[in-house]
Amino acid sequence: MITCVVHYTINPDQIEAFEQFALEWIRLVNKHGGTHHGYFLPAEGASDKAEALFSFNSFADYEQYRKLFGVDPEFIAADEIRNTSGCVVRYERTFMRPLLA
Repeated sequence: MITCVVHYTINPDQIEAFEQFALEWIRLVNKHGGTHHGYFLPAEGASDKAEALFSFNSFADYEQYRKLFGVDPEFIAADEIRNTSGCVVRYERTFMRPLLA
């Protein structure tokens, strides 16, 4: 299993748009073979940080999902939420392997 951790810097004035963007990506990851563990939004402290975690059985499965970016109309529409609202200032992906008890 591989887990993608996405670290976001978000525009706090566009939190509702970010939530809409996030809900679409949760749906798309789950629809295309992954398991989305959720988005984690600011509650206290810094108001411009958010995180997302989702897993695929293998990096090869993740790569199959990535092939849909910029091609699948649902993926394009989800990205358009981000692009038009400016809710994401920047993001960084890290791939990790979970150690579970």
